[in-house]
Amino acid sequence: MLNALGLLRKRRFLPLFVTQFLGAFNDNLFKQAIVLFATYQIFSDAQAEQNFNALATAIGIIPFFVLSALSGQLADTSDKARIIRIVKTAEIGIMLFGAAGVFVAQAGWINLGLAMMLGAVLLLGTHSTFFGPIKYAILPQHLKEDEVLGGTGLVEAGTYLSILLGTVIAGWISVEASAILVIGVAVIGWITGRMVPAAPRLGAELKLNYNPITSSWKLVAATMHIRRLFLAILAISFFWTIASVMIVIFPPLVKNVLTANERVASLTIAIFSVGVAIGSVVINALLRGKVSAKYAPGSVIAMGVAVIALSLEARGWVQAPAGTLYGFYDFVTLPRAVGLLLTMLAVAVTGGMFVVPLYAFLTTTVTKDQTARTVAANNIVNAGAMTIGAIVVSAVSAAGVTPEDMLLVVAGMCVLSAWLAWKLHCACD
Repeated sequence: MLNALGLLRKRRFLPLFVTQFLGAFNDNLFKQAIVLFATYQIFSDAQAEQNFNALATAIGIIPFFVLSALSGQLADTSDKARIIRIVKTAEIGIMLFGAAGVFVAQAGWINLGLAMMLGAVLLLGTHSTFFGPIKYAILPQHLKEDEVLGGTGLVEAGTYLSILLGTVIAGWISVEASAILVIGVAVIGWITGRMVPAAPRLGAELKLNYNPITSSWKLVAATMHIRRLFLAILAISFFWTIASVMIVIFPPLVKNVLTANERVASLTIAIFSVGVAIGSVVINALLRGKVSAKYAPGSVIAMGVAVIALSLEARGWVQAPAGTLYGFYDFVTLPRAVGLLLTMLAVAVTGGMFVVPLYAFLTTTVTKDQTARTVAANNIVNAGAMTIGAIVVSAVSAAGVTPEDMLLVVAGMCVLSAWLAWKLHCACD
């Protein structure tokens, strides 16, 4: 673990780490800001709030379906550092457009402003589609073999800590301030992106397939026939299905079940981010640099138990008086708040312990010149799983299923994830 933290002093790792940290921070600050803006300032109906969250989630995933195959091909046939520079330049324009949408909505043109903000979410999804394969695929190229798992853990921990900062700040500053901040962070990310060392193509030059349907199909088919990748990708996808369900239901759950304001909503998401980061560090220490799934089944079963406990705690919650919401201080001083927040933390820690080792399978199973395409194939399958999760939430909530009951569905999904993780452990360890 000390060796992994030592990577933060290396130029072959630190600029990449900072660049992806700032990118994830910006992405989540903007998305959380507009979700809270819509939930607390525009909509006053729980169904409408949940539908908007599901729509924002789905829109952000669309580029992963359409462009992941191309992004993986580009990353494996081009200098990855050059692609990073292009992507970070585009991020500045995306944030300018999204910020303009915020001010348009505040000026009274709400529908136009929301459309512009959702358009920025779509473009941010495109940004992440091209950056995502690189941040993992570049690691085996810049790190030693025994550093890859530690580097992956640090990237995951950094990602979730950036989510933490983004979500917390979104709840504590105005949406206008968030719009200005994301532009400044994008500029800093552009600067650090230019410091990432070159990572040129390793294998033969690829003939790019620009057809999103055939290229995606061929990419997934070429990856999923490898048993350990097949099982790892399915297990990761189940995790992200669970994550998408919780992303959609949590703001309405906090507002309408826990009857708390947007600062508390940011606190809950922040706790999940901290927990996953803690889980990623803990599992790296337990595995001592070895790529293994031996702790994954137990971790996700523990996650399911914690999710059930969270559902039970939400059902017995004492709501604020009608027409009011708990503020941050009022909420955290409630007698049952500490137990509720610790349960959320347990969900996140066990989730991080489950998913982080699985990502290491993606970058260590194939040769270095195929890692970006492997990660891209994973992103395509993950995107499908997350879209299914968002659609299911919208469908069942329209049928009257409450967020508390949706948590029980999540617990059931944890059982399937544990079975997949056990199959992976038996096949590979």
